[in-house]
Amino acid sequence: MKKTMIMMLLIGVLLIQVQAKTVYVATTGSDSNAGTFEMPYATITKALSGRVAGDSIVVRGGTYKNTATIKMNGSGTADSRLFLVTYPGERATLDFSSMAEASSNRGIVLSGSYWYIYGIDIKGAGDNGLNITGSHNIIEFCSFFENRDSGCQLNTGASYNRLINCDSYYNIDASEGNADGFSPKMDVGTGNFFYGCRSWQNSDDGWDGYLRGADNVTDTLENCWCFKNGYRKDGSASDGNGNGFKMGGSDAKNLAHNFVLINCISFDNRVKGFDQNNNVGSMTLINCTSYHNGTNYSVSSSTLTAGHALTVINCTISGTKGTVSANVEKTCNWSTATTDFVSLDTTGVRGPRKANGSLPFLPFLRPSATGKLIDAGTNVGLPFIGSAPDIGAFEYGVETAVSGQSSLRVNDFQLLQNYPNPFNPSTMISYGLPFSGRVQLKVYNIIGTEIATLIDQEQNSGTYTVNFNAGSFTSGVYFYRLNYNGVSLARKMILTK
Repeated sequence: MKKTMIMMLLIGVLLIQVQAKTVYVATTGSDSNAGTFEMPYATITKALSGRVAGDSIVVRGGTYKNTATIKMNGSGTADSRLFLVTYPGERATLDFSSMAEASSNRGIVLSGSYWYIYGIDIKGAGDNGLNITGSHNIIEFCSFFENRDSGCQLNTGASYNRLINCDSYYNIDASEGNADGFSPKMDVGTGNFFYGCRSWQNSDDGWDGYLRGADNVTDTLENCWCFKNGYRKDGSASDGNGNGFKMGGSDAKNLAHNFVLINCISFDNRVKGFDQNNNVGSMTLINCTSYHNGTNYSVSSSTLTAGHALTVINCTISGTKGTVSANVEKTCNWSTATTDFVSLDTTGVRGPRKANGSLPFLPFLRPSATGKLIDAGTNVGLPFIGSAPDIGAFEYGVETAVSGQSSLRVNDFQLLQNYPNPFNPSTMISYGLPFSGRVQLKVYNIIGTEIATLIDQEQNSGTYTVNFNAGSFTSGVYFYRLNYNGVSLARKMILTK
């Protein structure tokens, strides 16, 4: 009976996956079409109609002129996301430039949850390019530019969203004091995460965590670049605040926005590189580098409320430090020489990303092999080479970016048959991921009991091979299942002793 129930469950899962539908959008399409590859829709709005968890919208390359906000209200689930992705090798630009500047004229409003959006560029909206109020969404390899407010804003409880390898630049509003690159702000929720993102030449700030309606929320930024904010597209100074990473603040100066910055760089911002504003929450800066800002660092523990702390570890500058008054400060170098860096030339910082969306590899601000930043840091659990971590945002000899390139896409990620099969007692399991995401690889026995977890972590795009040693298990049939961004694949393997 138990085996029968398990088989029925597996068949049910397969049927759900078969029923998942993919529709296409193209500049040559028509909303009266069927939405197939051969007869695509013309608009994303049409493609959104009727989508349910597991469905995908694939957008062909080109520029799509839009006059109204695209509202993404539907939601996927933790086990079955909804997808809005570009066709392999193509990019789609959603151009909202005909919109008037107004708070209601956003490009995309994502109020749904458990979406995966990939490869979409949003230009010229009358307010935010992308406004997120939903949760558990993944936004990867997208860009937001020339919008009339923040390129991407998270508010109204938006929580546990992940923005990976995204750019936000040249956003400017009429007052020049509202348009930031990325804005997890106002009444935002907690747990939002930014990885490998760049924010430059926005009229106000690069990142803005100003709160009004939320308190004691936490955001994490890793491997993010923030530069030249407080300037217009033509290079002239704007009337905005002009800070790089603005880690909070509130009207009454009493709200806590807990910020964690890891391996981040801030440079050439008109006013401050790393700015506390009047934030009373915890701020943790690990392996961050600041260069050529109006003021490089402006952070102090003196105004933090009880239970909050300022922690600064393995950070550095080129130039004048500014103000750092931390509860915990370890192995920071505030007196570097030019020779401690491979280069201070910013050429290429706006350059194209790699094919998989990762940041360009540049000599800028990387530690010199003969400088005093090498092996001089504190081990905080991040990967390093040598006897100790290097100080600053980059580890010598390591490319701090998403690794690997892949032609795989969301709908055809791979779980290969284990080899050898049958096996005794070890076998290799290989799989490929088209994008970064949460990965679980687990092994089950014939009656569906989980017996081993091989992987349970965030992984970058690429191919992976895992060794499974079944020395302690009895001969028989086993299953291994890969869960990735809400999609599952499973295969059978046989242990013979």
